[in-house]
Amino acid sequence: MFNFSDIYKLLADDECLQPWLTILPGQLTQWQNDSHGDFERWLKALKKIPDFKPDNIELKQEVRLCNQDPISASEKAKIENLLRTFHPWRKGPYHIHGIHIDTEWRSDWKWDRVIPHISPLKYRKVLDVGCGNGYHMWRMLGEGAKMCIGIDPSHLFLLQFEAIRKLMGNDQRAHLLPLGIEQLPKLEAFDTVFSMGVLYHRRSPLDHLFQLKDQLVSGGELILETLVIEGDENQVLVPFDRYAQMRNVYFFPSAKALKGWLEKCGFVDVIIADENVTSTKEQRSTDWMTNNSLPEYLNPEDPSKTIEGYPAPRRAILVARKP
Repeated sequence: MFNFSDIYKLLADDECLQPWLTILPGQLTQWQNDSHGDFERWLKALKKIPDFKPDNIELKQEVRLCNQDPISASEKAKIENLLRTFHPWRKGPYHIHGIHIDTEWRSDWKWDRVIPHISPLKYRKVLDVGCGNGYHMWRMLGEGAKMCIGIDPSHLFLLQFEAIRKLMGNDQRAHLLPLGIEQLPKLEAFDTVFSMGVLYHRRSPLDHLFQLKDQLVSGGELILETLVIEGDENQVLVPFDRYAQMRNVYFFPSAKALKGWLEKCGFVDVIIADENVTSTKEQRSTDWMTNNSLPEYLNPEDPSKTIEGYPAPRRAILVARKP
């Protein structure tokens, strides 16, 4: 069984987040009862990871931790073998005592595109929706965030996050809960909400935008990153069956259409901060994620298209404010 007592204490100490405790324990009990087949194996590996606090932790420029006196080769090999138990690693990279977790995604590149366009995170309470293994939460703490709570229903991502947190000395400023956004009550408690790489997985994208809005305080900021297509305010792609071999994808608006959706949901000061075609250097197979990745999902004769014939992945970042 996984122990969520630390997050319960965090929520109990925050007046705005206390109402969450009326439903959260029941939700997490249900999650434990529906546990993934590999969960016990992953949990055993997590318990073997040492929880000493490293001498040096860098979160602003990258996620790197080390000691002034390097750990022994045997200890390093032990940690690396335990971390490899949690394959595949999709979001990163991480640098852990000389171990380079070279993840499928160069999530640091996305962060570099996001950070120039958002309000400073210093002292803010942040919600990261669809946070994966929590890589960006560590970068948020590097920018001075007071508290980061991530939600993602994946069992593996929770264990990856907890492995990194344990190696950092159990930092209590960041927590990951295995939930979807639809399971959260209307909290209106967070200064900043991130939703990156989630919208195209939602059957009802406007409902998702309203759910994000419900978590923000008045004046709070939403950072929305998703797959888009080129086009005007009326352009939306609805893939048939798969897109780049992904099954659970639904709506790919143009960035201009997405801006209109945000405004329709009541957001103000909406800006299209960035548009970027995903390169095969940003998303690819590695030694830490050996499954197929973007290079295998593009048309080999025309990489401007997916193997299904749709436009190759193009991503946009939009920033908006709740009035």
